[in-house]
Formats: sequence, structure tokens, C-alpha cells
Amino acid sequence: MDAQGRGRGENIDPADQWVLNPSTGEYELRLGPSAPQSPIPSPRGPRPPGAGNARPRSSTPERAPERPGRPSPERETPGRDVPPQRRRRGAPEEPPPGRRGRRPAKKNKKAKKALLWGSGTLAFLVLGTGVAGYLYLEHLNDNITSVSDDGASTGGFKKDQAINILLIGTDKRTGAGNEGYGDKGSEGHADTTILLHVSKDRSNATALSIPRDLIVDVPDCPTEQEDGSQKVIPGSTGVRFNTSLGQGGRTPSCTMRTVTELTGIKPDNFMVADFNAVKTLTTAVGGVEVCLGKDIDDPDSHLKLPKGTHRIEGEQALAFVRTRHSVGLGGDLSRIELQQQFLSALMRELKSNDTLTSPSKMLKLAEAGTEALTVDSQLDSINKLKDLGMELGKLNVKNLTFATIPVIDNPAEKVKATVVLNEAEAPQVFDMIRNDVSFTEVKQQKKKEKAAVAARLKGEKAPASEVRVRILNGGAPSGSAQSTLSWLQVEQGVGKSENAGNAPAELAKTTLEYAPGQADQARRLADIMGLSGSAMKPGESVTNAQGLPAMTLTLGKDFKGAGVKVSAPTAKVPDSAKKSTADKVVCAE
Repeated sequence: MDAQGRGRGENIDPADQWVLNPSTGEYELRLGPSAPQSPIPSPRGPRPPGAGNARPRSSTPERAPERPGRPSPERETPGRDVPPQRRRRGAPEEPPPGRRGRRPAKKNKKAKKALLWGSGTLAFLVLGTGVAGYLYLEHLNDNITSVSDDGASTGGFKKDQAINILLIGTDKRTGAGNEGYGDKGSEGHADTTILLHVSKDRSNATALSIPRDLIVDVPDCPTEQEDGSQKVIPGSTGVRFNTSLGQGGRTPSCTMRTVTELTGIKPDNFMVADFNAVKTLTTAVGGVEVCLGKDIDDPDSHLKLPKGTHRIEGEQALAFVRTRHSVGLGGDLSRIELQQQFLSALMRELKSNDTLTSPSKMLKLAEAGTEALTVDSQLDSINKLKDLGMELGKLNVKNLTFATIPVIDNPAEKVKATVVLNEAEAPQVFDMIRNDVSFTEVKQQKKKEKAAVAARLKGEKAPASEVRVRILNGGAPSGSAQSTLSWLQVEQGVGKSENAGNAPAELAKTTLEYAPGQADQARRLADIMGLSGSAMKPGESVTNAQGLPAMTLTLGKDFKGAGVKVSAPTAKVPDSAKKSTADKVVCAE
């Protein structure tokens, strides 16, 4: 679709292309010139902003073909124009007079990049424009660019599961006015990367920043080429994380594989942004409010602002997220903190009533967001993005935590330029995300959980000899059920136990299910195994091999071995993760 087809030719506002169809009472998107429309409002809902600003056309109005059950054109109200029938998606478009035979312009699939750095952004971009109608969604569909995930993802997010989205900001110099940023001639690195985890119950989320100078191993990357063929891009050992994109033909799917290798977390989808995305989205929303704890004059990013609160957009917003030498210790980790503050501000702006109740802002956001968006092949339509947006939109920003992977200076370097994982703390962060543990304490939920846990563990405990239990392997290392059976019978005196084989499905955490009448047995076994109250699941009794009622102990992926206490992952986030929440205003120092 060319510029005019998107509503930008000859400085035409997209909202001006909406016209009223008297046959249906709905507004529809007219991508060609339109006759003047009646100012009578639609009986089926609010009219899009600017829909009444019609432009003159030919003096002869168009007529829609007569359809069964509809008035003929001759019986339409004088002065109203009946739009022609909308062609089906994928059907060839009839060229206008004087342009027959012209081929439609091919879409440049490499030109557009994306910014969806806040977890709820797309929810408002899409849902806010939903009232504009089906045709407008079709128009937004044409704005979206997608590239293959090359099998590196889970196959796409699911509504009933936790969601992991990889957000990638590149330093490629695409777009007008970006010559002064990034590396000249660069193919684009993974300059800013965030792994966004949204909990299964949508009560909380974690945005985990990955330092671009972190030393990692980039795996071999099977990659789809432009001609449809497959090519394996060779991996690299001990290189900067940002080289996982752009170098040697690496695509976002290679960055996705690198994240999986690093964290053990396989992303569901990815989204990519370049410099233009920061400028267009902040301009569309009318700017975001940021706070500076000191004067900043950075010659590299070109940001010059005095101490205090400022509303920034466009070039100034881009300069803000690119600044590092004038804040903190002047390195990339300080820049990450600044970017997290910016994204928190963007989230607050998108959640504000000024944005949510402004149709003009919503239309601008929808255009800017989808035009700037490059997504993986599992998110290649506005409907899929809408579904994702609806899931992300359930989140309250006070429960969105920004954190950074714990790192230390690279000990192999005399002049410190790169970082390596903090092996004492980084695994804890990765485990919390894998196990869907909130970085933000949701007080009401924690209060209920503590009360339930306390109730399950309190009370009398049956003798070990009376505990009757079936043991299943639900994701623990092979042989765990048998070794646990032997340990319980020989060392703990739980003689009424049996190995019941593999569980129907794998579990992240070990669980003990028991009937109400078995609570005393469950408390004894929980004490022996080191199980927390949250691992105890009241349910129904099952029958063992002798036909007697028994409990079910399912060993999950968190099981470390017979005799090793099983406890729930700690909710304490390592201090080096540098956590903050999106609802708090932090002043950059």
C-alpha cells in the first residue's frame, strides 16, 4: 500500500478518510477521494475523529450495487453518497480511471521496526481504535511487518499460560534524522533487550533487562533467507550479547535463541524497534514526563536538560534513552536504569485518562505503533496483536517490576569494558521467572497465601508408619520416584508407599495432593520432605495398588534428589537485580 493509501498522501489525516455508509449506518474507510458527507451522526456509535471533514470530489456521486433487502440507490436520501462494496481481503483491486494496468506497490518488509517496550502498550493501541470498525483494522493489518521466528519460539503466547515476550531495540541508523546515532554502517545490534514476563494470572509482570555488553555464547542459528531457503548462521563463544542480532546475517530469532541459552527461558514471541519507534510513539502520545535529579548536558546523546521534571517527545525522547555518560557511573548499566525510568513513564502515560479518553491520540498511536512494528511470524496480524494486548492490558502498572540481570565486571579484562553473569545471584532471578514467581509483592495475594499455608501446616501429624502415598515423577530427573521410595521406606519409616511411575504431565513444582481425612498424613509427609504449605494441595483421595486410599506425591522440576528438602522458590529478589516498579517516579541522577 502506498503513502496515499495509508492516509498520508497530500497531508491527508487518516481520520478524514472515514465516510458514512447510509445502508449500514456504519463509518467505513475510503482510501480514495470522497464526496461530501452528510453531517448526520451514525445511529450505531460515535463517529471517528475528523470524519466530518470531507473533501470535494467529482460532482457525480458513486452508487453502490443494489443488494437484497436493502434500498436501491434511487431511494437513498438525496445528498448522501453510498460507498462501493468493499472487496474481500486478497482480491485484486480495481484500479481507478487513468491508472489501469498499474501494479500495486510492493511492501518493503525491512523498512519498519517496532517499539512495544511497555507491557500494556499494545492493549491501548488496538483496543482504543476498535470502535473505528473492521475496515480500519484491515488498514492496520497492512502496516504490520513480520519475520520468521525460525522455530526459536514456543510457537506463540497462550491465553491460559504465563507469557514471555522478547523486546529488542536496535541501533541501526534507519529513518530520517538518525545519522548521528548508533554505529555508522551497522547492520543493527541488539542494543536494548528486555525479556518481559507476564504471570499466568496476569497479576504481575517482570521486565528483565539484558546488558548489551554481557559476555555470552551465541548458538548456531537456523535462519530463513529471503528466497525461502534455510541457512545455519554459525554461533560464537564468549562474545557480547548485542552481536546476537545483525552480525553475520543474524535475525531476531538468533537473539531469541541466545536468551534461551542464557536464561533457560524460551520466549513466546519477539518484537523489534529502531530509533524511529521511540520518536513516533512518544510524539503520538503527546510526550512522556521524566524527572532529572541533576542537570544533564551529554554531548554524545545531545541531551541538554536542567534538573527537574520535563515532558519529552520525538528527538528529545530518543536522546534521553541514549544517554549514559551523564548519569550514574557513565556506563551501559546506568543507561539501562535511565531506559527503565523512561519506559515506566511511558506506561503511566498510556494508562492515564488523558490518553485513554482521547480518540485522536488513540488513532495516532494505532498508526504509529503498527507502522513501527516488526514482529515474529506468530504475531503477524492485528487480531493476534489485539489478543496479546488484551492479556497485557489486564496488568496494573504498580505490579510491573523493572529489573536487570545480575552481572559483575569481566575479571579477564584489565580495562573494564564488558560484564559477565553474577553466578551467585543470576540463577535465582532466572528461576523466579521460570517458576512464575512475582518480583513485586502483591500484598493481598501474599496475605491469603500465608494464611492458607499456615492452616495446612498446623495440626497433628500422623506417625510415619501410617502415611500411605503414591509417588509420581512429574519432571524430576529420571529415577527420582524410585530413589525417593527407597529413602522414605528405609530411612524415614514410610512403609506404605509405592512407585506409581510417570505423572500425566510435567510440573514446575513438587506437589502433595490429599483428601480432607488425610490432612494429618499430609502434614507428616510435608515435614519429612521439607514441603511448604503451598505445595500441599487439598483434593481427592486416590487408590493404591492394594485398593486402599492414598495420597499423591508428584515430584516436579524443582526436585533435587531424595533427602534434599523441597521448598518453594524464595520471593526475595537479589539486590544486584536493581528492581523498580512502573508506578514509581524515579529521578535520574
